[in-house]
Amino acid sequence: MPYSLVINFTNTSDIPRGYTSGKHLHALFLNLVNSVDNELAEYLHRSQSNKDFTISPLQVNNQNKLNWQKQKKDIKKGSSYWWRITLLDDNLFGKLTPLWLSINPKKPFHLGSGELQITSILSSNNSHPWANACTYQDIFNDSSEAQRNLNFKILTPTAFRQGKYDVSLPSAEIVFSSLLRRWNNYSNIPLENVDFGCLFPAYFDLKTDIVIDNRNKFIGCVGDITYKILGDVDSSLIKQINILADYAFYCGIGRKTTMGFGIINRYSQK
Repeated sequence: MPYSLVINFTNTSDIPRGYTSGKHLHALFLNLVNSVDNELAEYLHRSQSNKDFTISPLQVNNQNKLNWQKQKKDIKKGSSYWWRITLLDDNLFGKLTPLWLSINPKKPFHLGSGELQITSILSSNNSHPWANACTYQDIFNDSSEAQRNLNFKILTPTAFRQGKYDVSLPSAEIVFSSLLRRWNNYSNIPLENVDFGCLFPAYFDLKTDIVIDNRNKFIGCVGDITYKILGDVDSSLIKQINILADYAFYCGIGRKTTMGFGIINRYSQK
């Protein structure tokens, strides 16, 4: 069962801007896990192939809209902000139950030299636009067999590994192959023989964004893209593609999703 959780924080000391990068936020998540399960934290730290969770950048704008923003100054003491994490493995949420049930607002967690405190953790879809939980079976059952337009907003820099190199252009094949791998890895409802040859980009408004973190450079795309299913396509294939499109909310796409990259959201055309 995938979960999308929103964690609300306040900080009791300034957080230097250099510590809001994906690497430090990744470490913060592992610290949260470690506070209730040392072995699980070590497993998640060691795991290279399976990405059982994703994280977002810190959202310090006090709005419900998730933004990619380069932190240009320290986060001052007493600020309120939120952070979104998703859990893809059915068992992961349950293993972290002690964390959800025993939030201690006086217990500090560290982000660099700054201290922050959890004020609440939201998981229901009526509590926050980025909070939700849904079984894999429900995603499978509820996905459309007829919807041919797939509209996405890529919210944080996104790139895909091909061989030795990163590719920033989100072709239909590379995006949906990324989603398919994650779905088949976690859902226990495998999708087989899915052909993405019927998918074509119908609209895009994209740009590249460069992230430089401790001398490492990551180049990814952000923006809007619409894929359309074209041709004489069986309804079962249309459903499979829509399952993956709906799943994108939880699992993200591409590289470094455990460091805040690859966040994507499907939306309906108005």
